[in-house]
Amino acid sequence: MLVLGRSQVEALIDLDALIDALAPAMADLSSGSASAPARIAALVPEQEGFLAAMPGYVPSADVLMAKLVSLFPRNAGTPLPTHQAAILVFDSATGAPAALLDGTAITAARTAACSALSARLLAREDATLLAVLGTGVQARSHIRAMCRVRPIREVRIAGRVPAKAADLAAELSAELDIEVRAVPTYVEALDGAHIAAATTHALEPVVRRPWLTPGVHVTSVGYNPDGREIDDATIADALVCVESRQAALAPFPAGSNDLLMPIRHGVITPEHVHAELGELISGHKPGRTSPTQITLYKSVGVAVQDAVAAALVVAAARVESVGAYVTLE
Repeated sequence: MLVLGRSQVEALIDLDALIDALAPAMADLSSGSASAPARIAALVPEQEGFLAAMPGYVPSADVLMAKLVSLFPRNAGTPLPTHQAAILVFDSATGAPAALLDGTAITAARTAACSALSARLLAREDATLLAVLGTGVQARSHIRAMCRVRPIREVRIAGRVPAKAADLAAELSAELDIEVRAVPTYVEALDGAHIAAATTHALEPVVRRPWLTPGVHVTSVGYNPDGREIDDATIADALVCVESRQAALAPFPAGSNDLLMPIRHGVITPEHVHAELGELISGHKPGRTSPTQITLYKSVGVAVQDAVAAALVVAAARVESVGAYVTLE
């Protein structure tokens, strides 16, 4: 069995290839040919954490795998990530374990890559200004990914801790050939933004309808079982798309409060969810219909994303002879 550590996985991830490969995987999910049961979780209430299990099979990538991922929000501000994961890949023909790899880097990359895919499908083609709300792993990943699908020329970063926003802006300004700057508030970050990426652990919405510019595409990947990132009015006005209706509208630990709360409030019904990304890719549902339309992609994370990312990493590792092999017998 091939074993890959985090630094090896990070070096092997090809973000452009991942964004491209996610499209057929999401189409598989929407057509029903992929298998990705809703995640389950073991709760650790004294730490406000949980350990979730996410198995998945994607025929277009010929990959069968399971991810175990922990979410421990109290790790924020420590050397440990809030999200940590391991992925076990199985031979899809025999069911034999084939690879064990770090899933923390894959979780970060696949989440941002699917947000970028949503922007490719829904954001205006002339989108140049990106607002990023949050300063953690996903904020960094989203900036890198969004720049690959739209001609981003300016990035504004806002977070709860201004110093972290400034540090992230300095880091990515040196890495990317665009203007990246920190701003004091979410309102200032969103002012005039063509794409807004919410990547927080917010209790109260960080994206509010009065702060949004007509035509903006919003992506929301943050998760807090006690809160949400997007307010009711934005959800009500936006063309809402998800990875999977079943997953997004499921109860904890699978679903999204950003959608479940406005449903409970009577603001929307489940039918307000316009499309899954796979339905946009297959052409079964239309995307943006006007330059001023607000579009929104709400992500809860699904196993097919991890499966595609793991398959790409394992294939690259075998080509480049990276990793160690162990025998389980």
